[in-house]
Amino acid sequence: MRSKVSIDEYLAFLSIKYEVDPAKLVHALVAAEENEESTCGNLLIRRRSKQTDKLVFLITTGPKVVAQFSISREFLMEENSPLRTLATADVLQRRLTKKKTGPHSVHIGELRTGMKQITLKAKVLEIATPTLVFTRFGNYASVANALIGDGTGTVKLCLWNDQIGSISIGDTIQLESAHVSTFRGEQQLRIGKNGMISVVDNMN
Repeated sequence: MRSKVSIDEYLAFLSIKYEVDPAKLVHALVAAEENEESTCGNLLIRRRSKQTDKLVFLITTGPKVVAQFSISREFLMEENSPLRTLATADVLQRRLTKKKTGPHSVHIGELRTGMKQITLKAKVLEIATPTLVFTRFGNYASVANALIGDGTGTVKLCLWNDQIGSISIGDTIQLESAHVSTFRGEQQLRIGKNGMISVVDNMN
């Protein structure tokens, strides 16, 4: 952990990365301080040592070590810490969203609205019948939603014109430079002008 990152920022980062509520993470640390061990979501928290004013915790998920750090007893017991009020977590969530705008390969279960430049492999499960729509550019276009999935979940992929006929049900496809948006309350993937969709041999 870098010295420039405070303990509340670091714990907030962990709560975001491992999708646990920051306040529950603090409560789990308190419980581990009292009982030597506790759980929070998929995280197992163990108290490694206990001093008068400092505690050392080890956090694991399965066989993987997530973090080991020391924390002051005063911070752990503070009722109005930034972590408990989620203020720090909100700030870090915005930072992480910005970082996710660069090209990177993800799984469907990791998708969040606003992510851009996504590379992703998935299997085509369904393709809806295309419909003709009048676009804001003053012309007509064919649009169809495909349902794609991997081992982590499913998501709708919005296809336009030539994209619709380029894939078939059962294909394994790779998306490049895709982005995540929300339409009528539902998350979906879109391929921009610079994006690509291609059929590949397998999910590996």
